[in-house]
Order: sequence, then C-alpha cells, then structure tokens
Amino acid sequence: MNRKLALALVIFLLGAGSASAQEITFRKDIAPLWHAKCSVCHNDSAPERADFLLDEKGFEAKLKGPRMDTYERFIAFVAWPDTGALMRRLDDGTSPNAGGKPGNMYQNLGSTDAERAANLKIFKAWVGEGAWNLNRWEKRKDVAAVTKDQLDKIKIKY
Repeated sequence: MNRKLALALVIFLLGAGSASAQEITFRKDIAPLWHAKCSVCHNDSAPERADFLLDEKGFEAKLKGPRMDTYERFIAFVAWPDTGALMRRLDDGTSPNAGGKPGNMYQNLGSTDAERAANLKIFKAWVGEGAWNLNRWEKRKDVAAVTKDQLDKIKIKY
C-alpha cells in the first residue's frame, strides 16, 4: 500500500510541476517588456500602421514607429496583416532567412547581450514553439510566404 501511495505522490508532484510552469501571456509578460523597451516609439501617440506606411521615413526621423500599444495592434505585426514583422525586427540574426544579421530593433531588447537574449526568449515563447519565423504573408525575393503550418503554431496568448 505504501508503494502505491508513494507512486501516486510522485505522479502528482510531477504533474503539479508541469502545471505550475508559468505560461507567457501578453498581459503578464509582453506588455511590461514592451512598455520598458518599445513604448518610447510605439506608444499611443505613434501613427496607426496604415498611416505609418504612407510616410515611413518621415515617422522614423521623428523616432516614431507604428502604434503597438494594445494587444490587437501588437498582434498585427505577428500574424496579419504585417506577418512576421515583429520577428524580423527583434530577431538576433540566428533564424533561417536572417542571413546572420539581427533585426533593426534587436538592440532595443536590452543593454547587454544577456538581457537581449533573455527578452528575446520571452518573445519567442509567447509567439509559440516553432512559430518564430521571418516569413511575410506573401513571398518576397527568395523568402517563401508564410505557410498555414507556420501560422497554426502561433500562440500569442492574451
């Protein structure tokens, strides 16, 4: 009887350990990280994505990127309509199609290599296992369009 009880306790503790692992969410993890690292340029005074696209260079000169201050605005740069934009900008250069070159916003993820790597890991976990890719909605040059399989892996929990 003691052996069965011990086995049940081990199974319970193993299950509790995996169940207690914290899930990465926009509210709990991404929004505070965005606020600390990205909100200076992508806040509520930044242009909507469509307006930004009309004058990218003008807005960039004013240190304004597209507005990303809500979950709904933010996910447009992961899934659609600007598929993979977040990943292309934050990537460390090690992803396929990156060509070894970090994205133009990677340096803003932290002041040290270790901090940037840790924050990138949070973003990647939030996007989802196997969902971090640099593909766009449509093929561009020699980079294929995003696939349904890639899109299906996106998690981006609120």
